[in-house]
Amino acid sequence: MILDAGLLVAIDRGERAAQSFLSASLESGAVLHTTAPVVAQVWRDGSQQARLAKFLGTIEVHNFTLADAHVVGGLLRRSHTSDVVDAHLVAIAVRLPDNIISSDTPDLVALTSHLGPQAPRIFHWQ
Repeated sequence: MILDAGLLVAIDRGERAAQSFLSASLESGAVLHTTAPVVAQVWRDGSQQARLAKFLGTIEVHNFTLADAHVVGGLLRRSHTSDVVDAHLVAIAVRLPDNIISSDTPDLVALTSHLGPQAPRIFHWQ
């Protein structure tokens, strides 16, 4: 599963629902991912974010590459949207392929609506 910023914020805050989700994910054998731009959205002060830092060390964080930039630009053009972070999340989800967990599903739906059967499924977090 690919994690968007909302779940990372909940982990950082130590929210019980986030901890329950992570426990269930690990028990099911799910592999968790996010992207470097999503981390940039939630990272503010490492000395204050030990919980988040520890969690990020246990998942795969995908960098934003030049090849990604071309895919992201195309997704933004086709969807008539402008959020590069969300578009990168979708691009990684399509590449893996994997599903997305997000608290901001409308923007992601706009980005995936034209992808057809290869579109990742989007699950709402809280």
